[in-house]
Amino acid sequence: MHRRTFLTASALMTAAAVTRETDARGAEAPLGPTEGPLGATAAAMPLPPSEQLPLGPLMDAHYPDRHFESLDKRFKGGVSNGALERVATGFRWAEGPVYFRAGRYLLFSDIPNNRMMRLLDDDNHLSVFRSPSFNANGNTVDRQGRLLTCEHGGRRVVRTEYDGTVTVLADRYENKRFNSPNDIVAASNGSIWFTDPTYGILGNYEGLATQPEQSKHNVFRIDAHSGRVSVVIDDFVQPNGICFSPDENKLYVIDSGEGAAHIRVFDVDLDRGTVRNGRVFANDFAPGITDGMRADVDGNIWCSMGWGDPKEDGVRSYSPAGELLGKIHLPETCANLTFGGLLHNRLYMCASTSVYACYVNTQGAAIP
Repeated sequence: MHRRTFLTASALMTAAAVTRETDARGAEAPLGPTEGPLGATAAAMPLPPSEQLPLGPLMDAHYPDRHFESLDKRFKGGVSNGALERVATGFRWAEGPVYFRAGRYLLFSDIPNNRMMRLLDDDNHLSVFRSPSFNANGNTVDRQGRLLTCEHGGRRVVRTEYDGTVTVLADRYENKRFNSPNDIVAASNGSIWFTDPTYGILGNYEGLATQPEQSKHNVFRIDAHSGRVSVVIDDFVQPNGICFSPDENKLYVIDSGEGAAHIRVFDVDLDRGTVRNGRVFANDFAPGITDGMRADVDGNIWCSMGWGDPKEDGVRSYSPAGELLGKIHLPETCANLTFGGLLHNRLYMCASTSVYACYVNTQGAAIP
């Protein structure tokens, strides 16, 4: 819950930090030092670093870009003559990125603003894709190219059909409503796997405050043929990001709950819809947490990072054995990421108020 309170506090600080005066022509100009009610001089607070940044490559970019930190020669983050870019901004909490190669655009959620956004690949045009979005969070694409979405406000998992209509795939288990579906992944056999923490019902900022009906915070599976919902894992504090390995033999799930802050990995029997042999894959995040993740074609896991040391905000890359390979440093807390572009070699990162992107020396494993 620390990330939710942080967003509210940041908004208040930003509003208090900017003061303007009107000159003789009626134009607005930023003020320097101002006089307080008792005559004391007070300097205006500087804007947060994220609000000083323009779109495009970050101002301090220099090839090779210092935002890419390699800790192992196997690290594939960043290209030698490429830079980290800020491609969109103006959100309250950006989440759930998913890329559509057929249309060459990125979709992502702006949860507190109750909308989903679309960013075009060719000219970087930004527009609202869906509003209201029922506080949509995680998104993915099924093997037929249809959008799958987890809704906090709707407390359900939905599919957007080719004609734009929305089909509810599941909204309850054992006749009790989900807590707030968070992140989602589609398997090659058509089954859909998603996490169900309580973040969307803890307040009215990212959903609607209410009491949970599910006694546990589960990882669920929707069967492709029957639509039956089943529990896959039931012992998480707050299950969050989720993804498969490229061969779908392993399932990775993030726990972002208090006292957890790790990624676990499970062996998967995809046809039976079961997992076994759960173990910790990576847990070196404290005092921060990770939130979302994706796999590349080599089986490396790329995950978000934030809520701890600001110098660690960004993305981390781990080998299939759980070895930390490198980092991408961002000026804001990162929530989630996805691979995009026609060649799946462009990494998009949803980070607080903005979306960042860079080209990498690998490709995302997601299909399509």
